[in-house]
Amino acid sequence: MPHIVSVLVPTPKQSHLPDALSYWAENDLCAGTLVKVPLGPREVLGIVWHASTAPHEPKAGARTTDLKWISCVIEGFPALSQGWLELVAFSAQYYQRSLGEVALWGMPPQLKNLSAQQIQKRLERWQQQLSPPLGAKARPATNKRSRACAAQDPVALDTAPQSTPARVLATPPLLSAEQQQALNDIGANPGPFLLFGSTGSGKTEVYLQAIQALFERDSLAQALIMVPEINLTPQLQARVRERFAPLWGEHSIVCLHSGLTPAQRLKSWLAAHFGQARVVLGTRMSIFASIPRLQIIIVDEEHDVSYKQQEGARYSARDLAVYRARLENARVILGSATPSLESWHHSQASTVPGVKPRYQLVAMPSRIGNASLAQVHRVDMNHQPRKTVFSIPLLKAIESRLKAREQVLIVLNRRGYAPVLQCNSCGWKTRCQHCSAFKVFHKLDRTLRCHHCGQTERVPKACPVCADQDIGMLGLGTQQLEEQLQAALLSMGQELGREMTIERIDADSTQAKGSLEERLERMHAGDIDVLIGTQMIAKGHDFRRVTLVAAIDVDQALFSNDFRACERLFALLMQAGGRAGRDAHLTLARPSEMWLQTHHPKHALFEALKTHDYVRFATDQLRERALANMPPFSSQALIRVEARTAHAALGYLNELHTQGSSLLQEASELEPGSSFEDIFLYSAVPMQMQKLANVERYQLLIESSSRAHLQRFLRRLHEPLRALKKKHPGVLRWVIDVDPQSL
Repeated sequence: MPHIVSVLVPTPKQSHLPDALSYWAENDLCAGTLVKVPLGPREVLGIVWHASTAPHEPKAGARTTDLKWISCVIEGFPALSQGWLELVAFSAQYYQRSLGEVALWGMPPQLKNLSAQQIQKRLERWQQQLSPPLGAKARPATNKRSRACAAQDPVALDTAPQSTPARVLATPPLLSAEQQQALNDIGANPGPFLLFGSTGSGKTEVYLQAIQALFERDSLAQALIMVPEINLTPQLQARVRERFAPLWGEHSIVCLHSGLTPAQRLKSWLAAHFGQARVVLGTRMSIFASIPRLQIIIVDEEHDVSYKQQEGARYSARDLAVYRARLENARVILGSATPSLESWHHSQASTVPGVKPRYQLVAMPSRIGNASLAQVHRVDMNHQPRKTVFSIPLLKAIESRLKAREQVLIVLNRRGYAPVLQCNSCGWKTRCQHCSAFKVFHKLDRTLRCHHCGQTERVPKACPVCADQDIGMLGLGTQQLEEQLQAALLSMGQELGREMTIERIDADSTQAKGSLEERLERMHAGDIDVLIGTQMIAKGHDFRRVTLVAAIDVDQALFSNDFRACERLFALLMQAGGRAGRDAHLTLARPSEMWLQTHHPKHALFEALKTHDYVRFATDQLRERALANMPPFSSQALIRVEARTAHAALGYLNELHTQGSSLLQEASELEPGSSFEDIFLYSAVPMQMQKLANVERYQLLIESSSRAHLQRFLRRLHEPLRALKKKHPGVLRWVIDVDPQSL
């Protein structure tokens, strides 16, 4: 007899549809089953949200006039685990999204886009390549339900041991005293852990040995290692494969990130879902991977803003990692040399007696092999000739290192040749017609490119306003930096009898497939003398022969209107400086160096950076934030609106501000001392990038000292947000961004 089941489909929160839609099903289906269902004119992937209700007798004509029927069940898939479903439920509620949006967000594109028959063929093909994990054998489903519900064990495996003798894990490298103490602390306590380790202190080895200890205790356990960016994945993947692939097979380590093809993503997702992948290595999207035997989560470089999704379901993968670990009864390790101020605050002793910190702090302040941190030198650019790119002291330091056959790293977080072209007569600038930004000059192909909307045009021969041909350049980009350094080092190369090899890594130079990996390999091999790049090269890389790092034009973030700008600049510079001096043998005679060119050498940020004193910097920043009642001492959410005109966006948010204020006032009058009294609505303002691809963007900030109160108020705003959308047809879309990382 047919059953009624609730199915999650990708319906947006802005719609009036419920989170889960009801469908008829021929058989009983359990929660987590993958199905294909009709949604309007389309057939889409759905996830059974609640177990089937009692059998029903459909009314006459129900197939056409009542609920629709599930098209088919995706056979051969174990059901998604209860822990995964609870993670989706929390994420949707906290980040103010629909359940279907969040649940389907983490699914591989091919699962969503292919038909059930196509999925079945791919599943059968890939299952031939997969083998059961050690100590397990597959069993077919025989239940009346779909095979997806064959067992609540999500991998649908029988844990009866095979006759194959147990494998013995390889002997890991010896740990330093600090590493061993950190590993002991992680093994003896439940966490969550904040691994506060200096750059070069060996955090990665602690991660690997923590995973290894887990595998020795549980032969079926799985681990998730998260990195902030794709370019950090290959080198970490190599270390993970070197450690575990000889023991568990190549299929035991998989990657999940947006750089994979749809087929590769599906294959990796299947390996994790079926329990074949022992280690899943991925970017923020991997937090929603189905990993049924997950027992440890590692978030490397946990401070990185890349862990916050900026489109669609705007979740924080770092914060969800902590929550998922609690759901799965797993350990979670957040690692960084420059922790986010939120994480650092959670690891500090509370001012309330008897209240323990949320995170357990595990410190590793020393570098491996007693290597020293780089000596920081500040060059006051106020005393340098105007338009100086490389100061004389910095050039001399670079030449000295190159003569000793050591490597140099130069960081400038701005690609292109020059950020702006300007007419020296009338002041015309290369402003993008579609965005609130300037087009960047790229000298190699003589083009002006907007790095936001992608519009490209040729460089004009004369000013389009006054026809003057005297067009000058404002600012620096990595291309110009490369050109200037090549000219500066030309004579030194002639003196040494060899050409200085200078390479550049940024989004422009690494567009070709494999180009980034090729440059990094050459850098590791010592074939590159100077590597110039954006923040892509400033973190996570273990360049053994780099002894000098220089940061150019670092002042812009010091006076940003975003209160997190200084925190990010400090982290970037600390991470960049950490690339130098990682080989103790190279720095025995002469310590490594970090050079900063700045117009504000006495700024407190640079004072703390000079002594690599993160604790001092964090303490000062948290004191300022406490006085201003900013995160982590308050909770924030942004209502972001995109519209065809600025008038439409501003009108929508102004009316929302009025209605929201009235709601707060009414609650205060009806319920004195209510949870809404500590909520504050700021006036609507343009976003930092007000216009993007001809779309006007505005935002309204909501702040509260209580996270729970803010969440309750945001839920009350959904109805006004939907109603106002109908009243303001010029508004294209609205979105709630909880815990925004940029203002």
